[in-house]
Amino acid sequence: MFNLLKTGLLLTGLTLLLVWLGNLLGGQTGMIVALIFAAIMNFGSYWFSDKLVIAMSGAQPLSEQDAPELYQMTREMCMRANMPMPRLYLIPELQPNAFATGRNPQNGVVAVTQGLLQMMNYEEVKGVIAHELAHIKNRDTLIMAIAATIAGAISALANMFYYATLLFGSSRDEDAPNPLAALALAIIAPFAAMIIQLAISRAREYEADRVGAEIAGTPLGLASALRKLEAAARQIPNLHAQPATAHMYIVNPLRDGGLMALFSTHPPVAERIRRLEAMARGWRIA
Repeated sequence: MFNLLKTGLLLTGLTLLLVWLGNLLGGQTGMIVALIFAAIMNFGSYWFSDKLVIAMSGAQPLSEQDAPELYQMTREMCMRANMPMPRLYLIPELQPNAFATGRNPQNGVVAVTQGLLQMMNYEEVKGVIAHELAHIKNRDTLIMAIAATIAGAISALANMFYYATLLFGSSRDEDAPNPLAALALAIIAPFAAMIIQLAISRAREYEADRVGAEIAGTPLGLASALRKLEAAARQIPNLHAQPATAHMYIVNPLRDGGLMALFSTHPPVAERIRRLEAMARGWRIA
C-alpha cells in the first residue's frame, strides 16, 4: 500500500511539473496544450508501447512445444495469482534477463532471454517469472509507460520554452524571461522529471519483488536469481538493450557503475536481496 501511495504521489508530481512548464510557455493555454500533448503521448504509449518494446528487444514468440516446462510453470503461477496467462517471448541474448510489458493483464507479455533459461535453475527461473507476473498484475507496465511519456513531454516543453525565449524574448522587454534562467530550466526540469521517474521505477521493482515472492511461494528463488543476474549483467553484454528500455528488465542490462549507479532505474540488487531474505525468515512456506 505504501509503495502504491508513493507511486501515485510521484506521478502527481510529474503531472504538476508538466502543467507548470505549460503555464510558463503559454499561460492557461499552454497548460491545456501541455495536458493534451501528454494525453496524446500516453494514448500512443498505451496502445503501442508493448509492440515497440518487443521489436526493440528482438524478442520472438515462444511456443509451448519449445518450452513446455516454462509454460507449465507460468500457467500454475497465473492460476495462483488469479490472472490471465501472458504471451511468452524469447530474446536471443546470452545475458540472463527478462522483462514484462502489455497495457493490462489481458494483454500481458513476459519475455525471457536465452541466457536466463540456460544459466538459471528451476526455482530461479520461477522467481524471475513470478516477478514479471507481479509487474503485469500490478499494472506496472502501464504505470512506467505513463511516467516515461510524461517525463518525455517535460523535456520537450522545457526545450521549447528555452528556444522560445531565445527567439521571442527581448532585452528591451522587462517581462521577457531571462535566457540564462530559461537555459537553467531546460536543464533542471528534465533532470527533476528523470529523478521522479527513477523513484517510480525503483518503488515498482520493490513491490514486484514482494508480490512475485507471494506468487512463487518463496522469496529465495528470486533472491538467488538476482545474485546471478547482476553478476552476469556485468560480464555479458545485451546487444538489444537500450537506455530507453533498460528500466523494463528485472536487472539493468546495461553495464554501469560509479556515479551512474546513482541514476539507475533499478534499486540496488543487494538491498532487493536483503528484503527478500528478510521476508523468507519471517515466512512459513507450505
